[in-house]
Amino acid sequence: MVRALVIDDDRALLRALRVALAAKGHEVLAAATAEEGLANLALRSPDVVVLDLGLPDLDGLEVVRRIRSFSEVPVIVLSATALEDRKVAALDAGANDYVTKPFGMAELEARIRTALRHATPPAASDDGLLRVGPLELDLMHYQARVDDQPVELTAKEFELLAFLARHAGKTCTHQMVLHNVWGDSYGTEAEYLRVYVYRLRKKLGKKGGQLLRTSPGIGYCLSAG
Repeated sequence: MVRALVIDDDRALLRALRVALAAKGHEVLAAATAEEGLANLALRSPDVVVLDLGLPDLDGLEVVRRIRSFSEVPVIVLSATALEDRKVAALDAGANDYVTKPFGMAELEARIRTALRHATPPAASDDGLLRVGPLELDLMHYQARVDDQPVELTAKEFELLAFLARHAGKTCTHQMVLHNVWGDSYGTEAEYLRVYVYRLRKKLGKKGGQLLRTSPGIGYCLSAG
């Protein structure tokens, strides 16, 4: 059973989500304000948070930032706007996923399953290996393997792949990747990053497209499946 905290000031939507998710065997905690939602998060320890950005007492992006200040719980953002800059801002703030209203209940349930599956990002083992599906990265020696076959990567290609692997299952925005892999002076060179991702997909072979996915205009996600 999943304990889901839904923070949304639309009472009708709260009722609909409570009924739909409860029918799947989940426990649903409902909050109509940011203050109530943050209190529920601290006291009830939900497995996932479904958060509307348009709350009456606090901007949803600030709620995401506050959640990330003390919790790594998966956060799925709901919003009535499909603007890319709003999606990027939510993901940069720490959200795991973004769903645009109106949405189908089956889609939201699938997003929740995916967020929970990747709730704990891969950690390097004692021998310095990081594994995501068929991908194995030797962080000490900058070596990569797919299905136990070596993949020749440049140092920067390896660092890019390792960053995405550490955040497997989460969409990493262009700005996040560029800042963390290339440095603080980078952040707007999306085309530059696109070239590296293209090279990585080619070098990863037939598994490249499955492992390394694009969110157009937003960023990239490394996923085991």
